[in-house]
Amino acid sequence: MAKVLSIIGVLAIAVVGQALTPSSFLTTLDQNRLKSVFEAAAPYGDTQSAHYSILGLKLLGATIPNSQDSCKTLSKVIDGSSVASIYYAATAAKALGNCKIEVPEFKKTLTDAIKEDASVQDIVFAYLALKSLGLPADDGAVSKALLAALKTDDSPTSHGYAFLAAAELSGDINKFVDNIEDVVAQADEVDDKYLQFEGGLFATALVVDSAYKLAEKNKKPPTIAQDKILKFANYFLSRKHVHQLKSAYQFLAVIKTLTTNKFHIPVAVSLASPVAVTQVDASVKVQVTDLLGGALGEMTVTADSARHLEDGAVVLSKKQFTPSGSDKSLYELNFLEAKPAKGFYKLTISVVPKKSDAKLIGTTGAELEVKVTTKVAIENVEIGVADKDQATAARTTRLVHPSKAATVIEADYHQKIVMKFQLKDKTSGQLMTAHQAFIRMTNIETKQEIIFVTESDNSLTSKFDLDVGASAKEFGSASGKYSMELIVGDAVIENPFSWLVADVSITFAESSEPAADSTNQYAKKPEIKHKFNEPEKRPPATVSLAFTALVLLPLLILLVLWIRIGVNISNFPVSLSAIGFHVCLAAIFGLYYCYWIKLNMFQTLRWLGILAVPTFFFGNRLLSALASKRVLLLSGLSLQTIPFAQTTTHYKTMKKKEKTR
Repeated sequence: MAKVLSIIGVLAIAVVGQALTPSSFLTTLDQNRLKSVFEAAAPYGDTQSAHYSILGLKLLGATIPNSQDSCKTLSKVIDGSSVASIYYAATAAKALGNCKIEVPEFKKTLTDAIKEDASVQDIVFAYLALKSLGLPADDGAVSKALLAALKTDDSPTSHGYAFLAAAELSGDINKFVDNIEDVVAQADEVDDKYLQFEGGLFATALVVDSAYKLAEKNKKPPTIAQDKILKFANYFLSRKHVHQLKSAYQFLAVIKTLTTNKFHIPVAVSLASPVAVTQVDASVKVQVTDLLGGALGEMTVTADSARHLEDGAVVLSKKQFTPSGSDKSLYELNFLEAKPAKGFYKLTISVVPKKSDAKLIGTTGAELEVKVTTKVAIENVEIGVADKDQATAARTTRLVHPSKAATVIEADYHQKIVMKFQLKDKTSGQLMTAHQAFIRMTNIETKQEIIFVTESDNSLTSKFDLDVGASAKEFGSASGKYSMELIVGDAVIENPFSWLVADVSITFAESSEPAADSTNQYAKKPEIKHKFNEPEKRPPATVSLAFTALVLLPLLILLVLWIRIGVNISNFPVSLSAIGFHVCLAAIFGLYYCYWIKLNMFQTLRWLGILAVPTFFFGNRLLSALASKRVLLLSGLSLQTIPFAQTTTHYKTMKKKEKTR
């Protein structure tokens, strides 16, 4: 049972190694690109840009241009009331050397920021700024303030800043060290290969970088599993093309830390030769370095296996690489000695330092992909013309690559053009097919091209069958002379080719419909103009006027009757609400008239919505006033119908009730 478990454990480690060992590093080209990012920040408009630019160039070992001018710029752009501005300026000045920035209020601003209700970033920046300026700081107060601030904000970024400050603190830092494992557990895993925090590259690099700095202060390895370190390293290397100044500096800082720390150094196994293995260059070269491309000493590099991705066949096992040239990090292996078939292979590689080094991690199960290519020959090429009904055998001509057919092949819409050929692997002598095998027909006069795909049968013979009549649409029914080319290519073919097979004269059936734009299918087409339905004609003006008169006739009759009967308008309330309501009501009727003669529905609804507001307001006020007046009128009438004695008695009774209350 123990033996089985040990085997499972070894296999699990191999699987982890296959997925995690870094396969790239920060090349000289990558470092030069980062250098250009840092240099592009000058001239500095703020202390933050100066901080990341100067410290980034220093990490690269590059010369900081115009250091004296940069020092003067820091004094100009610094904000004495901002803790962050002072921190950036102080650290940048320290990195420049011989650069002093002195402002009287610095010390008070920084010491006032170290308090328990301040943010983690302000506390860290204030403390590190005091250290950079050579001013005294109370490490105990800083530690207490940081622990209190982390209870309020326990994000990975805040912990990263706290680790950075704790690495400079004196006294007990165990509480910060104990937090490393909990913070790392918050990282998100992607594709079983990468680890990152929610804040992205800057937050992830800050946490890992500061955790290792804190571990060095504590003189104990950080509580981070080796597989997680490798996943972090893979994530960093996947983002090495970063162009943001802040993230670029932190990325470079963490790569530097993962290369120089005393506990864990990830090993990068990368492909140093072309992906294609050919007869001319049969070797696979690998480079074993740290993440900055530095050599790690003499290594024993072994190809544990090479597996064909198509069928899973293993073509070699436990083959050692040999050192290549004077570069101590390069190793090579003659891959073609195993006589692999063409195709893609996955190499599983392990490295063992000749001088034992426990710091190196990711030394087993590194995976690299290579492909074995071959040259092909084309054989048994036949081309000809056959009848569509297959009544007679096809008249074919044999060709030899790269010769062209001596005569022009003629075919009309009753016939079809046929071609077949075979591709042979020159190395193994076996027949094969190509992923890309096309026939290109090009009209010699118009240069119009039509592409057709060949098909392969079970005997690995590729065939092309063109029914001329059925293909008239593809050709635009353009009869004439065409050149016929065979194009063959594949990812594993070293010698792809384009072969002018023959000239073909094609005749299509005559059509009464002209082939529009047959010479150029991409020519500008005529503009399509949308035509709306024409509105119905209005009736004659006489009819409209007569209808209008009929509509208005009842109103005229009403006015006449009012005049004869007599209309009492003395009760019309003369008030703002009454006048406003009737004016708005008249405006609504006028709007209906405008809708009838010229407005559309949407315009009418918009204006109606505007008029509805004052109409409702005035109408509500008017109706309320009328209701109140009616109540008062009814009350007066009721008092007049009660006898005087009863009214007096009722009045006295009401007065007594009021006094009692």
